[in-house]
Amino acid sequence: MERLITENKIYKYYEYNKEAEFEKVIVDNSHHIFGKNTVYIDIKKKIGDNIVTIPDGYLIDFSFTEKPRLYIIENEISTHDPYKHIGSQLLKFGISYKASGRNIKKFILDFLEKSKDYYDFVENRSKKAGYRNIDAFLDALIFDIPVAAIVIIDKASTELENVLSQLTMDTDIIEFQTFTDNNDRIHKFIPFNEEIRDIEEGVKLNVRPEELDTIVVPAQAEGFQSAFIETNAWWAIRISSSMLNRIKYIAAYQVAPVSAITHLAEVAKIDKYKDTNKYIVFFKESAREINPIKLDTKKKGTAPQAPRYTTYEKVMKGKVLSDIF
Repeated sequence: MERLITENKIYKYYEYNKEAEFEKVIVDNSHHIFGKNTVYIDIKKKIGDNIVTIPDGYLIDFSFTEKPRLYIIENEISTHDPYKHIGSQLLKFGISYKASGRNIKKFILDFLEKSKDYYDFVENRSKKAGYRNIDAFLDALIFDIPVAAIVIIDKASTELENVLSQLTMDTDIIEFQTFTDNNDRIHKFIPFNEEIRDIEEGVKLNVRPEELDTIVVPAQAEGFQSAFIETNAWWAIRISSSMLNRIKYIAAYQVAPVSAITHLAEVAKIDKYKDTNKYIVFFKESAREINPIKLDTKKKGTAPQAPRYTTYEKVMKGKVLSDIF
């Protein structure tokens, strides 16, 4: 079992036995998990008449100012059966969602009206997105924009990936783990839309999230040749659901000894990859070689260890990786 060590403490993995305890921790830390451009709506209400389901909550996401999105939240512990419990809940929600839209709108509006801060925040951000008022915004959010789901779980699994791959709804997984020394607890997780949040908060180069249109993938020599060059595709990529319809280009960062982005391709389509919650990207035509964007020799942390987002313009102009990330 994993351990975390500080100078004088050892933290052991904490296993949640009750979903209610896990869910409380998620709600208490929702601002850290989802970021300042979201509203976590902690309500449990039945939806549907014939097929009844109770989501754990909802998330209004303003990561992309012009295109907010609604997510349903499913907080789960890994001891639950992913097929009977998680998959069943999300499937029921997908079936009941449209027919229950008016009820969902009422639940969310009631929640916002109880908190002036939340109401004012959503009203302000909805106007920036071009809606005349919250009522019009919620109508569009629920009825016009495809809903997505976020599953927060203490330990992800292949079985969970398989279940989510069968759903037509876009789904993100957040693995949230807790460690304890029997007195204090610390939590380990990758924040929702982490890279997009870094851009929004000015941690990365000056670019608006709406401008992101390119995914950069790290590639070993063998996979680069057989997939990127010979097959005109790249697969088993984890892509956040908010980026699926935004990616127009894919670039390959060849790891050492090349240590540079060397090729770029225009994206034809993105599909689910086999029985996983990952994706395969198909190219419109063969990848073309570009002027290499090299690893910075004096700056650490620029080499992509996993897929990262940037813009086509930055790739075309960049000389070193810090120019594009």
